[in-house]
Amino acid sequence: MMNLTKWSRGAAGGTIALLLMIGTPVQAADNPQVAAEIMALARSQWASEIAGEPMAQQNATLAEDYTEFNGDFPTLIVGKTMSTRMGEVTPNDKAMFSDMQNGRVQVYGDTAVLTYNFAGLRRAADGKVAPSLAKSTRVYVKQGGKWMLVHANFAPLASGH
Repeated sequence: MMNLTKWSRGAAGGTIALLLMIGTPVQAADNPQVAAEIMALARSQWASEIAGEPMAQQNATLAEDYTEFNGDFPTLIVGKTMSTRMGEVTPNDKAMFSDMQNGRVQVYGDTAVLTYNFAGLRRAADGKVAPSLAKSTRVYVKQGGKWMLVHANFAPLASGH
């Protein structure tokens, strides 16, 4: 009877430990190397846009199943192909400057979440330069050994906010 009692206590203890592990929230890892890689990916996309490179080049790090929310469209943009096709339409303005402020990367294994305040300048068709401000989130997943952008949310701010 004593062995059964010990086994029952051991099983109960093991079950409690398992439940605690399952219920423990996942904490983001502080990984400066991954943070630098992820921030560099966003900056390289901006540099490609400013340089006027083709959309296929600008979107090189987008996953095929990429999704996006932005201030220009009221619905979810689905797919790298759709994002690229939309970007190929000649814009009425051109990116002149892009900067990441308050950038933060949270790493969860093969997933990295980049959040930042975007501060940029765009030149309109009439030649006037205006600020482009947003609260941004980008979600990257490591696919085939490379970080790929799977989702982005660009929430524009009105000038001066």
